Amino acid sequence: MPTLDLEDDVFVLDLGAGENRFHPDWIASVDAALNEVDRTGGPRALVTAATGKFYSNGLDLEWLGAHADQRQSYRSSVHELFARMLSLPVVTVAALQGHTFAAGAMFSLAHDFRVMRADRGYWCLPEADINIPFTPGMSALIRSRLAPQTAHEAMVTARRYGGSDAAAAGIVDRAVDQDAVRSTAVEIARAQLGKAGDTLGAIKARMYGSVLATLRDTAGPAD
Repeated sequence: MPTLDLEDDVFVLDLGAGENRFHPDWIASVDAALNEVDRTGGPRALVTAATGKFYSNGLDLEWLGAHADQRQSYRSSVHELFARMLSLPVVTVAALQGHTFAAGAMFSLAHDFRVMRADRGYWCLPEADINIPFTPGMSALIRSRLAPQTAHEAMVTARRYGGSDAAAAGIVDRAVDQDAVRSTAVEIARAQLGKAGDTLGAIKARMYGSVLATLRDTAGPAD
């Protein structure tokens, strides 16, 4: 399960050592960590990271298949997690040390910056291959954070981007050696500690107002 640590005013949220799929308990744990980051005063920033082969492999489709009656509330909880990260009033950096797929890739896009391992691991939106259409909120998030041609290619072709290709496409900001992923993310976050607070929150809320509204529209279609 996710754990939150504080390193010289930089919060580091480790998402876990498994596939880090979006199980309801996992979502609740991440949300609780974001609550702590949000209510802490003073200079601060947030890095999310993981341990092992995956950063996040996306939705917990096995759980969802066994709880079809909770599909709507589950979708809403995933959307709210994206919205919270997108509008969090601190600078956020995703340290992508491993595979980052589907909802995990979308979660990374909700961060301000992304650092990815250059030599191994893929960033991918596989929905076209696995026959799961993007929700309106997911589509809005992706299109707001990627250049139009990159968003089109990633969403339509389900291309798997390695770290260097992801950096060239503007999906991530830096592609670095394995041992430098987390430290580089922390370095980027530490340089922005003084930005935390209501002004940054307002800037993000206004910049992404339409995306946040779409993500939080619980009356929208399920797919």
